[in-house]
Amino acid sequence: MEQNIARQVTRVFVEGQTSTTMANRTRPFNNRTCEAPYLIFLGPPGSGKGTQAEKLHQNFRLVQISTGNLFREHISNGTELGVKVKDILAKGELVPDDLTIGMVVDRLAKPDTIMGVVFDGFPRTLDQALALQYRLDEKRKCITAVIQFKISDEQIIERLSSRRMCPKDNTIYNLKSNAPKHDEQCDLCGTLLVMRNDDKPEVVGHRLQVYRQQTEPLIEFYREQDMLVEIDASRGIEEITTQMDEWMPMFIYDAN
Repeated sequence: MEQNIARQVTRVFVEGQTSTTMANRTRPFNNRTCEAPYLIFLGPPGSGKGTQAEKLHQNFRLVQISTGNLFREHISNGTELGVKVKDILAKGELVPDDLTIGMVVDRLAKPDTIMGVVFDGFPRTLDQALALQYRLDEKRKCITAVIQFKISDEQIIERLSSRRMCPKDNTIYNLKSNAPKHDEQCDLCGTLLVMRNDDKPEVVGHRLQVYRQQTEPLIEFYREQDMLVEIDASRGIEEITTQMDEWMPMFIYDAN
């Protein structure tokens, strides 16, 4: 069933077979009310989505759903899904929609998402966006807002060349802006940090190209639904966090 969901969703919305969509449901942000805040972070790799999603998890108890982290967990655990996506991710390609959607739907079914979710790196294609919309509508939930992280390609390449990850707990560091306390060792467990394969310069360039082709169209998709909020992602982490904290009451008012 999950393998066909993207095509089914596209058909449902194009043919107008559903009367309740995210676009006409009331929410606190621009007059739309949701049971819990569901935020989408939209932006190229290295724009800071993951860092800010983790901040929202810490400060507001929103569950961070990162497809990148979920895929890495499957790869680390040697699951069937992990085997399928390992080579795809190493090349900087997008994982097929049916695999990604099925994984996210499984994560959304867990009880900890009741307080709200921040989607980090999902959706990445129009079919994924429509599938998410369909699934949330089924459960009488809706997207509260979509935050677009705006930053230049040059800044992204500089950031990712300095990014390191703990292979044990997936904690992300940046040697320039968010360095570990000890030389390239995880602050939490002391494990030696590594550079992810998809952060290597030759892969980053390809990832940016894929983003422009497949994910950037979502900007207009969400703008047309009056959901899009832009943020200058070239600034420092704390400055962006402060702005996000100021916005959150607008997103969570009467949500819980």
